[in-house]
Amino acid sequence: MINDYEATKPMTQDAVPVGGTQISNDDVISTLNGLIETCKDGQEGFKTAAEGIERSDLKSLFYEFSQQRSQFAGELQPLVRSLGGDPETTSSLAGSIHRGWMNIKSAVTGKDEVSILNECERGEDSAKKMYKTALEQVLPEDVRETVRQQFTSVLAAHDRIKALRDSAAGDRSSSATSSY
Repeated sequence: MINDYEATKPMTQDAVPVGGTQISNDDVISTLNGLIETCKDGQEGFKTAAEGIERSDLKSLFYEFSQQRSQFAGELQPLVRSLGGDPETTSSLAGSIHRGWMNIKSAVTGKDEVSILNECERGEDSAKKMYKTALEQVLPEDVRETVRQQFTSVLAAHDRIKALRDSAAGDRSSSATSSY
């Protein structure tokens, strides 16, 4: 027999996905704020990359990714508020160093396309890791769906940057060998 308390408790509350762990509301807020910082770091990193690259197609792509990350942060911030938290609004120096975007400035100063693409990929590797870790946790369904959709876009961006980097690196090595 079900008592009144059990009848009002959501059936999925205790469900934990394989490999996942039950987390508190504060932990969900912290996870989302970490993703917001990741998005803000990516926004700034892609903007810096766009400003430092000469190829117009890459410049446009990096500005597009910068805008995308701004949009992602804008989608996550109301979720934090709905959980009773204060959403992050900026990137953090420690976060940007951790996430791999700090070296973008040195790559940009040399305007080396392959180096810039390498740094963008490194930043995306960190973003992938943050999103993957978030999805391993038990999140409210609306939060999980938003994070999952964003993760899919982060993976696509990473793969596109990696392909561009591999192509640019191949072009550079083939031009170096053909000059002999």
